[in-house]
Formats: sequence, C-alpha cells, structure tokens
Amino acid sequence: MPTGFDDQPTLVGPTLDLRPLVSGDLDALHAAASDPLTWAGHPATERYKRENFEPYFRQLVALGGTLAVEDRAAGRIIGCSRYYVAPDQPDAISIGFTFLDRSHWGGATNRELKTLMLTHAFASFDAVWFHIAPSNIRSQKATAKLGARHVYDAVLDLAGTPTPWQCFRLDKAEWERRRAFS
Repeated sequence: MPTGFDDQPTLVGPTLDLRPLVSGDLDALHAAASDPLTWAGHPATERYKRENFEPYFRQLVALGGTLAVEDRAAGRIIGCSRYYVAPDQPDAISIGFTFLDRSHWGGATNRELKTLMLTHAFASFDAVWFHIAPSNIRSQKATAKLGARHVYDAVLDLAGTPTPWQCFRLDKAEWERRRAFS
C-alpha cells in the first residue's frame, strides 16, 4: 500500500458506515452474499454458496484493505468493498471487490459507498482505478456512472489467478466536476 494511505479507515455517510472487515464478520457478510443473483454477472457465479464464499472471505481479511458496508438503519452488514494496489498501477490506488446485498441495488447505496471511498482516496491520489470482469456488465455501467472511463484491457493477477480485466480510471478532477453538478 502506498505510504501514508489508510486502506482500512472508518467512513461514515448519511446511511452507511464503512469499517475494516474482521474475521468475525463471516456470517453477516455471507448472509449479504448468499443470493445467487448477486454473483450472476460475476466470474465467480457460485460464490453465493458458503463453501465457495469462505475461502474468498478469508482472502479478503488476509489481504487487508477491505471495508464492511453496514446499513445503519437495518443494523446489518450489506456488503463490502476493498482498496488495493494493482500490479499494473503500483503507484496508484484501486477500488473493487465490491458487492452489495440485492436489496440495496439500484444506485443510491452504491453511490454513497463509492462516494465515501473515493473521497477518502482522492485525499491522497489524483486518480482511482477499477478493474472489472468483461462479463460484469452491471459493474461496468455503475462505474461509468461515476465518471470512470474504460482505458484498456489487461490480464492481471489481482487475487491469486491471472484473469482478464477491463481497466477503468476515474480522475479526481472528473469526480469533482460531476459532484458539483449532482
């Protein structure tokens, strides 16, 4: 992680609390991840199953940078997201490994989550990267709505296996411009 950047902050928004993911969050996070439709457009389509989710969860905790997303009103974890450094952008920060309980799909929750994470990241960086599987159309559209643009495709090892990714970049100036008009 780049020097001085806190990749596991506690971030508070109007309806969400983001905090470091810990090993005791397994059951709550799996409950948020247990809907097969959550993973339908994702390369790991079987991740909703507990036996497939547990190794993924352990990896998220071990790698660090992962934030549990809590819906304050519901009093429960509804997903997670992660800061990480991609091998092709070693001096930059990336946001990804994001999923939300299907009850929170539709824009407002993801927008708040990404606003919190981007605001934190842009205090230290001039750009943020997103790596999205070519089959994950929903995430591609959501990332484009933030103002990120698809810059290139690459095969990268982000989680233990080289995989094809679409690489999106969001510049701080573009983010600030869009926020001024929203």
